[in-house]
Amino acid sequence: MEELAKNLNSFLSELAVFYRKLQNYHWNVQGKDFFTMHQKLEEYYDEINEEIDVVAEHILMLGYQPLGTLTDYLENATIEEAKNEKVKSCFILTNLIEDYTILLQRANKIKRLADEKSSYSTSTMIDECISAYMKNLWMLKQSQE
Repeated sequence: MEELAKNLNSFLSELAVFYRKLQNYHWNVQGKDFFTMHQKLEEYYDEINEEIDVVAEHILMLGYQPLGTLTDYLENATIEEAKNEKVKSCFILTNLIEDYTILLQRANKIKRLADEKSSYSTSTMIDECISAYMKNLWMLKQSQE
């Protein structure tokens, strides 16, 4: 179970960095589609914020300690922070596809590990993440057509 908790903490780190990135983009998006993108980014970061809480509490339920510092998150995440600068939606869309792909890969790894360890509560929790990421990826890719 320790390996599962470690992977969940890495996933938590990805979520935390992604949350800040989404908020940064929300504040700094510019261009013709500002209103649409601004609203969508808020929707995304609200969803991710809920996931952060669910994952951290799940780690606690498994008897382990969730990471909770920005330093820990940055050390354990592969998703990179956004810069403090104005940004166009085309760049944001491309970057969101990359980041949701990372989250999906992490979630799939946790799903496999949870099933191997018979941690069905973890497996069930992560199923919702996988479905949400797949849908978001599909929608983001459609918006680039």
